[in-house]
Amino acid sequence: MGNDQVVDLRSDTVTRPTPEMRKAMAQADVGDDVYGEDPTVNRLEEMAAEKLGMEAAILMPSGTMGNQTALHIQCSPGSEVVMEERSHISNYEMAAMAALSGLLAHPICSDDGMMTAGQVRGAIRPDIYYMSRTALIVLENTHNMAGGKVMPLNRTREILSVAEEAGVPAHLDGARIFNAAQSLDITVRAAVFGFDSVMFCLSKGLGAPVGSILAGAKEFITEARRVRKMFGGGMRQAGIIAAAGIVALEVMAERISSDHEAARSLAGGFSEISGIDVPVKPESNIVMLRIKPQWFEEQVKKTPPENGDMSGAFVDHLRKANVLALAIDHEQVRMVTHYDIPDDGIERAIEAALK
Repeated sequence: MGNDQVVDLRSDTVTRPTPEMRKAMAQADVGDDVYGEDPTVNRLEEMAAEKLGMEAAILMPSGTMGNQTALHIQCSPGSEVVMEERSHISNYEMAAMAALSGLLAHPICSDDGMMTAGQVRGAIRPDIYYMSRTALIVLENTHNMAGGKVMPLNRTREILSVAEEAGVPAHLDGARIFNAAQSLDITVRAAVFGFDSVMFCLSKGLGAPVGSILAGAKEFITEARRVRKMFGGGMRQAGIIAAAGIVALEVMAERISSDHEAARSLAGGFSEISGIDVPVKPESNIVMLRIKPQWFEEQVKKTPPENGDMSGAFVDHLRKANVLALAIDHEQVRMVTHYDIPDDGIERAIEAALK
């Protein structure tokens, strides 16, 4: 591959549909999904529910809508949702839980993105009339802003036990749960066991162009269809989208381990460059970098930016070599591996930081 081909490491959402997906989409048998008449959507939802060990599932246009639908159903206005402070729902869903459902986040601070059972127990409100009610506990696995950290199964089980004891339902933002399951060397069904609702994305590491799945009990999914429509997510001949999702579940889930291997190679290369720290050892397909002033002084012979925006300047430097990354804050840069990276992409990304 020539160096004119972009190495896009901003996210695994940038993946393009595979030839098999395009063929399946072109040949999809379709109907009106709002009427429940799209056979390809119905097949995808049945497949997803079976993989997760849930009673039913529904195709959502996005992970955000899947999460927000789950919150809307399981919580009442004025109640609280317990979640880790860096969670996607709290930081990257446009305060939708407040705007759409009148909910308040009860954030828990953790060093590594992994809440403990003790922290969750302490966050659950006592049943006192002048306090807001704890309506839901949310876990995120893998944890995006914690560098793709994977929650150990025993930690998950402990938190779910606390939720059950308190009579509070639990929702899993499992946008990358297939990555988590692969890292833990367990089935996805085992990784989500015990949750009242689960959302996962078809459009990240699984490579589909659009869509996420929300799963739970049959009654919950029946209500989710109503809420999805209310939120503007009702789709018509959505089988064209669902066809790619079926390929994602049947084929792409089997190759996720190669993305994790690529992430380890990426992190290993950057960790050897002066002025770049890799604060978290990759456990999935996300690599977090911390850019220090030494990188500018020693690698590219430049003065660090006066405004202190190390990550922005670093990302701009990589872009000149057709390597794309995402600046998280003034110091942190995120890179995400996926199947659409060129064969020499990892090597080129590392080399771009050396010149």
